[in-house]
Formats: sequence, C-alpha cells, structure tokens
Amino acid sequence: MTVLPLIGIPGRVKAGSDVAGIPVNFGAAQVEMYMSAYAQALIAAGGLPVHLPIDADPLLLIERLDGLLLPGGTDIEPSLYGAETETDVFPPEPERDDFELGLYKGAVDRRLPVLGVCRGQQIVNVAAGGTLHQDVPPHSGFDVAVDTELHEVTFEPGSTLRDLYGPSLRVNSLHHQAVDAVGEGLRVTAWADDGLAEGLEHTSLPIVCVQWHPEMMPTRHTDPIFSWLVAAASDG
Repeated sequence: MTVLPLIGIPGRVKAGSDVAGIPVNFGAAQVEMYMSAYAQALIAAGGLPVHLPIDADPLLLIERLDGLLLPGGTDIEPSLYGAETETDVFPPEPERDDFELGLYKGAVDRRLPVLGVCRGQQIVNVAAGGTLHQDVPPHSGFDVAVDTELHEVTFEPGSTLRDLYGPSLRVNSLHHQAVDAVGEGLRVTAWADDGLAEGLEHTSLPIVCVQWHPEMMPTRHTDPIFSWLVAAASDG
C-alpha cells in the first residue's frame, strides 16, 4: 500500500456567527477553516492534507508531518517585524501568527519542505527577520474573480520556481501586503513587473513561497508547485 505524505495546513478561527448557514445557537462557537482548494490541489498532487488545529502544540504537530503548507489570510501583526500599524484592511490575528510561526520554526528545525502562499510567504519572511510593505493597493485584486490573471511574474535563473514554471508566468493577485526587506537565509526568486517580490526560496532548505494564489487558478490540480511540495515531502 502506498503511503501518502502528510501535508499540514493551518486555518483561521472564526466565530460561528460569522459563517453563513450556522444555526443561531452556535453563534458563539469557534469554527476553524481554510479554503478547500489547498487540500484539493494537494490531493491531486498525491499528498494527504491534514488540518492543524490552532489549540494543538505546533511542535508536536510538526513531529507527525512530512510537509507544511502555510496558506493565505489576514495581515501579520506589524510588531513582529518591528513596525507600527499602518492599515486596518485585514486586522491581524495574533494567535494565528504565533501558531504559524511555531509551525514554521518546527519545520525548519526538522528540515521539512514548506510551501508558503501569499500570507504564508510573508510569515516565512517575518520568521527569518524580514519586514513587509503594509499596503500595496495595486496588487489587491479583490474586485475581480479570484482566478483573474492580473500581472506577470519573472523567475530567477537557477531557482526552483524557474524550474517549475519557466521564465515567466501570468498570475492572479489577492494581496495588499508584500515582502520588503528579505529575511536571513532567503532570496527573492520571482518578481512582479513593478519590482515587488512574488517568490522566495530558502538558500539551503526545501522552502519555496509564492505571493500569488495558485490554488485559486483553474490549473490548481496540475500546478507544479503542489507537486513539488508532495515530492519533497515524499523524499523525507
């Protein structure tokens, strides 16, 4: 029997009252969720997605995983990278920040493969001591369909992303924050046409991040970034 690699995905906590269709008397209950497209993409690539509940010890969870996917979501608390708050578009969720930073630290310590998507790229950069641009409105394509190709990214020669996608790729754009100063041990391997970092890779560990949302594109079931993560997790 083939043993599929276990890929962890953390979610976000919402009140039941914020979720359509929840009975009124469950309004005060907590709900944890993430976009199911991440799991669909991992399953199509041959992995087995595992939900990571925020109340669990992140280091204990990491001990049971073969890989980690850090998904998109709200803004990161600016004090984590030494900044003051400049925007309240998507207010931070400090508990989630702490949980995902803990997961990432555990993954680095175990040298597990990590894929960061959008916020996930920003978490990786902040964990490495980097900083963020807090508001880049031209990239916040929240008024169009999520799979709209809004701009082109160009990949650095010799990078994993270049190997996966070729010289360039048209992508969607669903973020209003982005990498500013790059964290230690990371390098930018994908650039938007306006000079913003659209991809990061670790210089010595199997960690790859993208600022766009490949899971939201119609090609998610064949997107090579998810195959990369599953293959890297299988090698471990």
